[in-house]
Amino acid sequence: MTNKLKESTPPPVLLRATQGGEVRARWAWTAPEVWTERMLTALEDGVKGGRWFSLIDKVTAPKNLAAAWKRVAKNRGAAGSDGQTVEDFSRQADASLKWLHDQLRTGRYEPSPVRRKWIPKVGSDQLRPLGIPCVRDRIVQRAVKNVLEPIFERDFVAHSYGFRPGSSAKDALRRVDALLDEGYTHVVDADIEAFFDRLDFGLMRAALETKIADGRVLDLVDAFMRQHVMDGMDAWVPTSGAPQGAVLSPLLANIYLHPVDIALRAAGVETVRYADDLVLMCKSEGDAQAALRMLRAQLQVLRLTLHPTKTRVVDVREPGGFDFLGYHFEQGKKTPRPKSWNKFREGIRKLTPRRNGHSLARIIEKLNPMLRGWFEYFKHATRYTFAAADGFVRRRLRSMLALRHHREGCLGRGLSNFRWPNAFFASEGLFSCAEAHRIACQT
Repeated sequence: MTNKLKESTPPPVLLRATQGGEVRARWAWTAPEVWTERMLTALEDGVKGGRWFSLIDKVTAPKNLAAAWKRVAKNRGAAGSDGQTVEDFSRQADASLKWLHDQLRTGRYEPSPVRRKWIPKVGSDQLRPLGIPCVRDRIVQRAVKNVLEPIFERDFVAHSYGFRPGSSAKDALRRVDALLDEGYTHVVDADIEAFFDRLDFGLMRAALETKIADGRVLDLVDAFMRQHVMDGMDAWVPTSGAPQGAVLSPLLANIYLHPVDIALRAAGVETVRYADDLVLMCKSEGDAQAALRMLRAQLQVLRLTLHPTKTRVVDVREPGGFDFLGYHFEQGKKTPRPKSWNKFREGIRKLTPRRNGHSLARIIEKLNPMLRGWFEYFKHATRYTFAAADGFVRRRLRSMLALRHHREGCLGRGLSNFRWPNAFFASEGLFSCAEAHRIACQT
């Protein structure tokens, strides 16, 4: 398997700065409260022995904690097991940050239990567990991330796109498109079974120790991975995993899977990974099967397994295709995958109940941001996608209007199409995905 196609995202390791400010510009996303220009230069050049010492003072620095609090406040989020909301914390932020600094500096800080919340999986009757840390724990995790992320980001490979500065799901999708255009038509659609639940604590610690020599920072990360979990009145200590929903978990996932990225790249396997979602792209059935065997072996070292029924080799030129990051790829076409459609329809239904007291203008005002966001992500799908989306939205609105006008039996169809034509909704300001796609194609 050859690696002829250049990866679209350049690695973050760059040449040393020759003029003041250049290194800062290259690492503009890092927290300036932690990463001075001198430290960034050391990051690019490499520190002696490849491991960083004395980082706990960077984590506990009041400026870093204050910056971390700003990020947490901006992201908001639900209360953890202690019931404290972001608004509650903000009322005593200065005193609370000082307390956090003292606790961390003296080694007395202990994370609170994570509150478990179950959310429905789209297109399934199963539930997905989320772990919601307390506000103060989210602040400390953000402070730790501010320190650790650049150290590991320096060496992450280009085909890893998930939760990385300057990368997005759209970049990963562009990479898939480019590889398909180059003839990489045999795809290993890989599904790592229960990934976030099975991260091994010992292996995670060993991965961190390859670059971090500060035992207090390592112990702090360890403590966050071993936090008690509260599910209602039940509480337990996990023996593996990292809670989905925690600030540190995406970074830990990328660190944990980094050896797999390196091995696949060394073998010339074209890979596109977004956190634990990944596809291996090859030019033949034989190459794809070999890549799959290699992936299984690499994951086995990390005590992970591939899902036995969800992992498969696909020829995208044949019926069936594969799903990746919300899209479905099949026979040269790209559409929202069925779960994405279900999520879209469910979101529209919640905003358009047939019996409600809101005016049409108010409902459209709520619908438009969702429709714009959905179109922005799926605007590269086939054009028939957008007519279908618009049609579903208008049917929901016609059903609502028909019921208000006591026209049972005409809910969303039939004469309702004449009473409230497409032009009517356009005049009311309803966002049209089809029209937005038409304009995007022209420009």
